[in-house]
Amino acid sequence: MTPEEILQDIQQRAAATLNASIVTDPVIRERVDYVCRCMGNRAGVRLLMSCLLGKLHKPNVDPRKPYTEIGEADSFSGRTYDEHYLSRFINEHRLPVNRTTAFLTPTLRNIDHALTTDLELVGRPRDLYKKTLELLEDVALQRIPADVLFVETVRVLMLLRDENQARMDSLLEALDRTEGGLPLSSEAIVTLISQHLACRNASRLPVLVVAAAYEAAGARLSESILPLNSHNAADLQTGSLGDVEICLMGEDSVVTAYEMKMRRVTQDDIDAA
Repeated sequence: MTPEEILQDIQQRAAATLNASIVTDPVIRERVDYVCRCMGNRAGVRLLMSCLLGKLHKPNVDPRKPYTEIGEADSFSGRTYDEHYLSRFINEHRLPVNRTTAFLTPTLRNIDHALTTDLELVGRPRDLYKKTLELLEDVALQRIPADVLFVETVRVLMLLRDENQARMDSLLEALDRTEGGLPLSSEAIVTLISQHLACRNASRLPVLVVAAAYEAAGARLSESILPLNSHNAADLQTGSLGDVEICLMGEDSVVTAYEMKMRRVTQDDIDAA
């Protein structure tokens, strides 16, 4: 089977057993659930999926060796499977996974040895990498077939996707119910934004604030905003000049770019841009 056919089969099997796990081992089941639902770091689940796809496509490889730099007969390029096949699969099925490869993250790049459980990967949360490596070892030592683990991984991701969509639908419905009510005062709006900025995982908000300002005032300024790229995607990969890109109305050349940082901007940031 080709990688595309493997992914199609995995998705169909996951959809058929969406509400019931096919993994009998509770320890492995807990590991999968943790890796898939770790919202603070999505690199683990994408690494896991890449290695499982490589193992299913080439059964003789070791899923713990997704680096050609290892130079052994059972090593392979996990990044190739990640970028060439998983990206399209993830986008097609709207799976809640990073839009870019896991192999360019600081923790997972420039590795030339197997991802064994005695390896201490420097990344947070620590348990994410620990459990991901344990799952790869489970497959390598034949404690669980690669296809079963892959089906379970996609199944949990599909459940998470549906849960997120249901939550969003509920929030939108609540907004519809408040339509026609008194608008918030300027002071209340500033308070809400300040509270949001003080929350954890709110780094996307400054981007949305600037984008919303241009949406509101763009016609008067004769300027328009380009569609926002993924918040987790590197500018070098997307080809963007910054988090928010502004064009003159009716044109597509960027005249203003905004880059949001949770720290003071340095000269190095400007040089890199």
